[in-house]
Amino acid sequence: MKHKTIVAFVCTHNACRSQIAEALGRQLAADAFTSYSAGTQIKEAPNLDAVRLVKAQCGIDMIAEGQHCKTLDEIPAPDWVVTMGCGVRCPALPARHREDWGLEDPTGKGDAAFLETIRLIREKVLDLRERILQEDNEEESNG
Repeated sequence: MKHKTIVAFVCTHNACRSQIAEALGRQLAADAFTSYSAGTQIKEAPNLDAVRLVKAQCGIDMIAEGQHCKTLDEIPAPDWVVTMGCGVRCPALPARHREDWGLEDPTGKGDAAFLETIRLIREKVLDLRERILQEDNEEESNG
């Protein structure tokens, strides 16, 4: 049996965008991949605005689900690495596929910025889900 694809959502502080992506990945794409998030200079806890708005918009209580800020060595080796858009500060992590989502950090910018970030991450998670499912189907057809 093929192992389930592991996706690591990575950002320097692992407090906001990567945490949102992990939560939405678990909710929207658990059939395609296992979601993790991590960073290199982690904060003490996920961003409270992100926690509050993801709960209000998506019905996900990130804290109750056990999400917390993690370093790269606290997650399994990923198949896919998705960086959030932190530029040169984004940590390197080996994987068979790597992409950057180029998302601005909404921290300190008010609810509208957070809601837009959540919307964009939701779209990107759903797109990633489709691409991984397609890749898995192609591997099954060829293998």
